[in-house]
Amino acid sequence: MLERVICVAIGYLFGLFQTSYLYGRANHMDIREHGSGNAGTTNALRTMGKKAGALTLLGDCLKCVLAIWVVRILYRGDHADILPLLSMYAGAGCILGHNFPIYLNFRGGKGVAASVGLVLALDWRVFVICAVVFFTLYFTTHYVSLCSISAYLVALIVMSIFGWLGYYGMETARVWEMDGVLACLTALAIFRHRQNIRRLLNGNENKIFLKKGKKA
Repeated sequence: MLERVICVAIGYLFGLFQTSYLYGRANHMDIREHGSGNAGTTNALRTMGKKAGALTLLGDCLKCVLAIWVVRILYRGDHADILPLLSMYAGAGCILGHNFPIYLNFRGGKGVAASVGLVLALDWRVFVICAVVFFTLYFTTHYVSLCSISAYLVALIVMSIFGWLGYYGMETARVWEMDGVLACLTALAIFRHRQNIRRLLNGNENKIFLKKGKKA
């Protein structure tokens, strides 16, 4: 249990690096006072442009990768048999730190970009599958929230299947535990997107186009 707490704590510390908030402050603005009000990639793209969106995506993704990298170095000796599980806890901590940063009164983002880093660091195969799902939906619907939620659900399903097929080399109890953590993260992502889901159901959600001047 102690190792899990430490991994979550390490992840949380990395998650406190709020890329869009820091970028906004460098440009004399608080991104949480604009657009959707959260410090995430989509809001950065909407309010500050493609450069800010790209940097936010990269920064928030990278911080989760680095958190998992630190945990793997720390535990690759004594706990090599459960490294995927400990990596999942580190990623979860990073997402929590991103969503609920203590120094910003727990007002952060929705954790999607950090989740990209989690999936990328854990299993590149799942990352590729999720990327295909995300961009297929994006280029057919242009609803980023729909793409994000769908990719999250696909990650949960595929990673669970891979775990049960033995791809992560862990015993059954650890696979169950890993699935449980990812299921909680998926539920959190859906909860954080509840307003977007409501707008999607009502037909009021904004579409986002990458070409300048095309947001509806």
